[in-house]
Amino acid sequence: MDSSHIQFCLDKSKIDLNQILQLLQVGAFWAKSRSREKMEIAITNSNPVVTVWDNERIIGFARATSDGVYRAGIWDVVIHPDYRGWGLGRKLVETVLTHPDVNRVERVYLTTTNQQSFYERIGFEPNSSTTMVLYNHSPLESIYQQELKVKAEK
Repeated sequence: MDSSHIQFCLDKSKIDLNQILQLLQVGAFWAKSRSREKMEIAITNSNPVVTVWDNERIIGFARATSDGVYRAGIWDVVIHPDYRGWGLGRKLVETVLTHPDVNRVERVYLTTTNQQSFYERIGFEPNSSTTMVLYNHSPLESIYQQELKVKAEK
């Protein structure tokens, strides 16, 4: 398969948010319901943000957050289903990992549901001993949920 026309881009100003949302719809079960507004905030607050292009079409996406010294996290790694198996996912993750905001930190975290073996081939290791999560609901959402519960009980 000739992939010489595939380009990797770190320039956030070139991101087409509509294409990112479409890509997440077809290639990322965990991100199907993301809103344009929240993805715009997430991208703004992430560095690096890497897009993969086939001419004018975004076919891959990943982003990271980092404190630049101790910890970084990689998020939303996705390659369009039609382009999987070309090695683009590996190159996408490696592009994130070699970025200066990520390559100097002590630990890089990544959450995955079904792709552990893919990430292990890149060098990630399972880390079940320290991973925890807090589902941080905004106060307004909590108040709204409480109001719905009260109405339902009446």
